[in-house]
Amino acid sequence: MEKKTVDARGLSCPQPVIETKRVLDKMSAGEIEILVDTVTSRENVIRFAQHAGWKSSWAEKDGGYAVTAKK
Repeated sequence: MEKKTVDARGLSCPQPVIETKRVLDKMSAGEIEILVDTVTSRENVIRFAQHAGWKSSWAEKDGGYAVTAKK
């Protein structure tokens, strides 16, 4: 299974979603971890991933959030 990480910490919306889309567009299945540092970015990334057909969850990590999308 392919696994990727996107570090979108410090980026303002909509940049975390754009970075996530860039990686998801190259993957048909696998797992991606998106690191963000705001609740708004976390919620936007989760909403985008789910809309794109990926199951997503999140956890606190390193003072921010790690969103995991799987397909």
